[in-house]
Amino acid sequence: MTAMRLSDRTELGRMRAAVVALGLGVAMTLGQAAPVFARGAPESFADLAEQVSDAVVNITTQTSVAAAADRSLPMVPEGSPFEDFFRDFMDRNGPGQGPQQRQRRGAALGSGFVISEDGYIVTNNHVIEGADEITIEFFSGRELAAEVIGTDPNTDIALLKVDSDEPLPFVPFGDSNAARVGDWVMAMGNPLGQGFSVSAGIVSARGRALSGSYDDYIQTDAAINRGNSGGPLFNMDGAVIGVNTAILSPNGGSIGIGFAMSSAVVVPVVEQLQEYGETRRGWLGVRIQNVTDELADALGLDAAEGALVTDVPEGPAAAAGMRSGDVILSFDGNEVADTRELVRNVGNTSVGKTVPVTVFRDGSIETLDVTLGRRETAEAVPASAPANEPVQSELLGMEVTGLSDELRAQLDLPEAASGLVVTDIDEESAAFDKGLRRGDLITEAGQEKVASAADLSGAVDAAREGGRKSLLLLIERAGEPRFVALPIDE
Repeated sequence: MTAMRLSDRTELGRMRAAVVALGLGVAMTLGQAAPVFARGAPESFADLAEQVSDAVVNITTQTSVAAAADRSLPMVPEGSPFEDFFRDFMDRNGPGQGPQQRQRRGAALGSGFVISEDGYIVTNNHVIEGADEITIEFFSGRELAAEVIGTDPNTDIALLKVDSDEPLPFVPFGDSNAARVGDWVMAMGNPLGQGFSVSAGIVSARGRALSGSYDDYIQTDAAINRGNSGGPLFNMDGAVIGVNTAILSPNGGSIGIGFAMSSAVVVPVVEQLQEYGETRRGWLGVRIQNVTDELADALGLDAAEGALVTDVPEGPAAAAGMRSGDVILSFDGNEVADTRELVRNVGNTSVGKTVPVTVFRDGSIETLDVTLGRRETAEAVPASAPANEPVQSELLGMEVTGLSDELRAQLDLPEAASGLVVTDIDEESAAFDKGLRRGDLITEAGQEKVASAADLSGAVDAAREGGRKSLLLLIERAGEPRFVALPIDE
């Protein structure tokens, strides 16, 4: 090896000095701010797994399924020797028992966990849905039959019960709201029917919504596969902060994106199922949509927040004086960020409770006292208003006309419906870009009822005089109302 020259050594020494100096500089810079120390990964999850495993269960279901009634013999020529062959093949279940009488048993596998020593067990609704026999297998290998106490398809939660001669090991629920992105979690269950299995990871995200009104999922990279459904997601204290429910996967296997319904949603559902055998959610009685920046401008709101009321059918909100066009800013003392948060808060509130609801209306704040009904038994009755004679006119890139009996019949509208029908629309107009189409019914403009083209024109003029850049329209399509902020020319 060639010896290092003195000059090279000198240069290397300078480089080392520079690196050390840079390191000191970084250390001094970091020292000026509060240091953040990452917690190390657990040396092992073995103690936690041993602590909770006795309370985690495998679930097997059996379902009687009748054979398809339309099954028949294959098409063969009458009198062919194959006719007897196929008839014997189809009737193997015994003499005189044809395919229409046969039954087959379907088995499904899932997971769950015990939440009380007297045998209450939580799992997913889709694990036990339609089952007529449910068997619980414990970590020890013991098996017990279970009955369904209640289910909630909206959150995909089911509560089961087994009878045991001795107290059962159980696990407590934890506070999912205290879980932070990056916290360690452990999943346990029966993936792919392979028996008890443990996987670990971190909280990847919180507050995920998939498709339900009450969704509040914890996303985790802990391996979750088919069969893990209904199993617990533990924090490092051994408390359940989520029920493993779904995975995001192009091939049916784990790719590190799993979802567990948060305990903040599960706990009140389980409590109601345990007490009533069903859910009893609060019902406000409004149709709502999120507030966009354009809607906020049209309404005169400082920020795009709250839930915009699009319709107030007969119900608790209507009885309290709420109106279409109100923006709900807080519910029972809690600020409302968007529609999903409002739906979840209302659903978690007791039926019959009177709560203060703060709304923004016509530039001012009002508080209404609403006594909640029960969502499961609520029946919405559409609001209506008188109609006027049709007059064709063109405004804001649309041709509109008042309602006639013929138009009501064509659009399948109730007799008392009122408003302006969009009969044609310029595909290059702002109205078209905002999603308006032929056949839409404009029921309000500027939060005032419209029944003629003159009403709409007056609303446009009033918005311009008020310095608005947009006009708020209430549109109804197929019975579903929504607000649209339509830009208006200066």
